[in-house]
Amino acid sequence: MRLGVMVSGSGTLLDAMVESGLEVAAVLVDRHCLAEGVALRHGLPLQVIERTDFSADFDREAFTRRVVATWDELELDLLAMAGWGTVLAGSAFEARPGHIINTHPALLPSFKGWHAVPAALDAGVKVTGCTVHVATVAVDEGPILAQEAVRVLPDDDEASLHERIKAVERRIYPRVLADILRRGYVLDPSV
Repeated sequence: MRLGVMVSGSGTLLDAMVESGLEVAAVLVDRHCLAEGVALRHGLPLQVIERTDFSADFDREAFTRRVVATWDELELDLLAMAGWGTVLAGSAFEARPGHIINTHPALLPSFKGWHAVPAALDAGVKVTGCTVHVATVAVDEGPILAQEAVRVLPDDDEASLHERIKAVERRIYPRVLADILRRGYVLDPSV
């Protein structure tokens, strides 16, 4: 399986993946970001599929077709979203069914969506965490591959809690991807 990592931000997850020994075939970014420098520092092939439209009229399907065409061109089998900021249209999940992996800063199914960390704080939970899951067209709904709890401390704010969640994420996400690559499938086909 050829692994592609999809990034929109700082690239700390990408860095953790490479440092863990994962063989990354290509890095895709949807905007110019710090992750480009991480990819270049590690000598990884980099593809910019720039999203220039952030309006309500954004053509998600056309953008998704460009992303899928890049996957095909690079012969990527497994895609790891690592802070990828653009929600893809259903055609992406039809193109690579069950082979797009994501991470989420909460213990799914709790606190779905972009604002999981502040939502956990607002709810007053004592424990939140990190989930690695199969991405599906329904955001944060796919099968869970791994989870780890993170205690919410009394003096936590969004930044401190999120940083502790990211530390867990940088440890378990590469491990899950390594397991998938080693065994050659995401979900057990016999189940």
